[in-house]
Amino acid sequence: MIMALTLLPVAAMAQASYQPKNDEPNPYKPGVSFGQLPDGRKWGSTAGIDFAPDGTIWAYDRCGANTCVGSKLNPILHFDTSGKLLGQFGAGLFNFPHGIGVDKDGNVWVTDHGAGNPPNNMGQVVRKFSPDGKVLLTLGKMGVAGNGHDTFNNPSDVFVAPNGDIYVADGHGPTQNARIVKFDKTGKYLKEWGGHGSGPDQLEGPHALAMDSRGRLFVGDRTNNRVQIFDQDGKLLASWKQFGRPSGVFIDRNDMLYVTDSESREDNKPDEYGHNPGVHRGIRWGSVKDGKVIGYIPDPDPKGGSSISEGVAVDKDGNIYGAEVGPRDMKKYVKK
Repeated sequence: MIMALTLLPVAAMAQASYQPKNDEPNPYKPGVSFGQLPDGRKWGSTAGIDFAPDGTIWAYDRCGANTCVGSKLNPILHFDTSGKLLGQFGAGLFNFPHGIGVDKDGNVWVTDHGAGNPPNNMGQVVRKFSPDGKVLLTLGKMGVAGNGHDTFNNPSDVFVAPNGDIYVADGHGPTQNARIVKFDKTGKYLKEWGGHGSGPDQLEGPHALAMDSRGRLFVGDRTNNRVQIFDQDGKLLASWKQFGRPSGVFIDRNDMLYVTDSESREDNKPDEYGHNPGVHRGIRWGSVKDGKVIGYIPDPDPKGGSSISEGVAVDKDGNIYGAEVGPRDMKKYVKK
């Protein structure tokens, strides 16, 4: 179980940031498609995957496409580690599921991005579901974009700490929000931090959340090409560039940080999306204790737009699962 945060001097925990090397060892076989989807359908875009306390897998797909607007399919999917479908729910509740997390009690939390096309009165919320799909709590206002204590603008991810505190990565682009919002376990607003920019305490495109055994919150600050590490009150502890442009972050029981980079590009201009010279896409990992990257699965087709996974999770046996938006697939990577 993750314990309460122990505050340490920054110098005692912070590995210096450095440029990704793109040549760390890769002990994994090529990824293979994972998951037996209902009714024989194929994966749509997905960026969300997490593990329940019992070791089973929760994921979503955007209803066989890249949106759930108008779809009658269930986007929230439950699997065992062999890929067998255990359950499904959520039809008619989502525009664009984006972030997913499972709390210590097995409840499933999912964020939903904003207006559909055409615009509707859905999205802009974070929901807590029981494992059988009952809505237990809703944060935000359906279809209402905002930056208040009870509104979001494209919430990208959610993480629930062991004490029940809820963290939402709110925002997905320059015209939306760029903040971390903290609530207590009842959904009461507590505080927020961030704001647009590339300064030490700012965020741009906060895309993913994870927490280590010390209670430090790791934020995939994607547009700034870095992982930001905060205490639970929003104090910046460290900033790491060595894991690439983070679309997804995951910390396993051994405090190993896995970061998937689906967006880095070096063939475009500095003001264009994904610009990250010298950085190749792929999945990187290393211990949160020193921040040194020790492994790297390279993107097999690192050209053009989004590829490899946006979401990442790792099971107790060290198998890596990647949720892919561009290729519209879920991949499982096993060791050689």
